[in-house]
Amino acid sequence: MRASEFHRAVAAEFGQQYGRALLRDLVIDRLGTRTGDQALAAGVPEREVWLALCEAMEVPVERRHGVGLPAPRHH
Repeated sequence: MRASEFHRAVAAEFGQQYGRALLRDLVIDRLGTRTGDQALAAGVPEREVWLALCEAMEVPVERRHGVGLPAPRHH
């Protein structure tokens, strides 16, 4: 998961402002009792932060995979 995909996924699931607030403020045990922003700054991969955030916020499993990907290009 690329950084751009990660940020699209967070915005799509939680909304732009609420998603930013979650990354900044929500301490997640699975991330070593860090926030998403702190984990990303420490080098934790975006995919791991995304899945930990989804788990903490009880996002249904079917909405955790494949989000954030850009729409396919048609030639």
